[in-house]
Amino acid sequence: MTQYPKLPPGSPNTLPRFFPHQPTGVGRPGVGKSLCGLERGHWGQAGEKVVVTLAWAGLFVYMRTMQLTFVSQLPPLIRRVIEPKPTEKEVLNTIASAMDGIRSYHWALALFWVTSLTACKFTHTETNNAPPPPSVTVSSGEQSQVIDWETATARIDAVDAVEIRPRVSGHITEIHFAAGQIVHKGDVLFVIDRRWYKAELDRTTAEVAHAAAALENAQRISKRADELLKSHTISQEEADGRRSELAEAVAALKSAEAARDSAQLDYEQSEVRAPISGRISRAFLTEGNYASGVPGSNTLLTTIVSVDPVYTYATLDEAAYLRLLRLKTMGQLPLDQNGNLPIQMELTDEEGFPRTGYIESFDNRVTADTASITVRAVFPNTDGRLTPGLFARVRIPATAQHSALLISETAIGTDQGQRYVLVVGKDDITQYRKVTLGGLVEGKRIVTAGISPADQIIVDGQARVRPGMKVLPQATSRSASIPPKQKES
Repeated sequence: MTQYPKLPPGSPNTLPRFFPHQPTGVGRPGVGKSLCGLERGHWGQAGEKVVVTLAWAGLFVYMRTMQLTFVSQLPPLIRRVIEPKPTEKEVLNTIASAMDGIRSYHWALALFWVTSLTACKFTHTETNNAPPPPSVTVSSGEQSQVIDWETATARIDAVDAVEIRPRVSGHITEIHFAAGQIVHKGDVLFVIDRRWYKAELDRTTAEVAHAAAALENAQRISKRADELLKSHTISQEEADGRRSELAEAVAALKSAEAARDSAQLDYEQSEVRAPISGRISRAFLTEGNYASGVPGSNTLLTTIVSVDPVYTYATLDEAAYLRLLRLKTMGQLPLDQNGNLPIQMELTDEEGFPRTGYIESFDNRVTADTASITVRAVFPNTDGRLTPGLFARVRIPATAQHSALLISETAIGTDQGQRYVLVVGKDDITQYRKVTLGGLVEGKRIVTAGISPADQIIVDGQARVRPGMKVLPQATSRSASIPPKQKES
């Protein structure tokens, strides 16, 4: 019989550490407490993997040892007959002999523990680290009465805009305003050298006095001529001549008065005054420059635009315009208390369309090139921020008031150009729903198709889930799930 190497002294005391012969809680012999510090109830797959690993290692060592020492020298037939059936002690001796090839029993022990610990760690992680369902925030839609709005880009313009040009020529001697200030109708803006116009006014005034004196003398002569004609002292021809002189004196006085009035106007126009109230621009000419007052080539001095109210010009397409006409005919337009169609506006740095005005008029024709019509609205400008030339966004009521389903913008996702939401269905399983969206109402988006008011929509945590995954839903109030007012898209 083949002699097997003996185990090192004290090895029987060591064996129970590997295979303690106490019964386990699940009926597995040889395992009383888990390797890797696990309790009996947690042995599970870790213990099975260690036992299988050691069994295969023992079998391999046994077969190799038998082949190399004795059995490999016998014929196959005899080898099958006399192949020994080793005892448990012989198997352990064989394992120890193989480990002795590593030159140290302690190396074998270390290798065993490394293998066991690796198997335990892998299996323990695999069985105990299964992630729980992700937590998501859900909220149902809100059914509300809303009005659909037609949104367009608009341009702000002044109700009144004036170019300030002189009516008389001359050099500018005074400027009485600062650029950008508010001026009032009748305020003096520029003064053109007035000396020549004052002298002309004085001359024409003197001519009026001269003509008035000549008229008074002609009246006396004509009266005396009438008396002399009655007494036949003068001829009829001489009397007619004196009457003609009276008429000429009257005409001369009127001509002198007209010249005086013209000179008076020139003198007054040498002070350039504001024709309207509003905000003035800068002075395009400074003091000392010559300003021409010749009609057709007047020098532009500055401009004034009115401030409050302002006009807003927007364009509507044919479909929106026809829709408004149809609602007007049916009497379903939401008019204000004055019977005007309301319109809302926001500047580029504003949100929620905080400004309200009314539509003043539609143009008298649709532009054929763009298939659109121009709309003019009036907005109050009490804060003075609506500067002519600014661009803004306006929205006009496009439907009568109706019921609509509103959801938070944060719940909406985009998938290759289409919009969708994730809904928590039966057994807390997520579902993919395509939705059709409408306008934006105070931060909430109108949904026209795809979901119902009873659906629980994921409003936070969409990035952690996918359709068909089980989740842990947490309800939230509508006010918490909907952000503050947002811009309409």
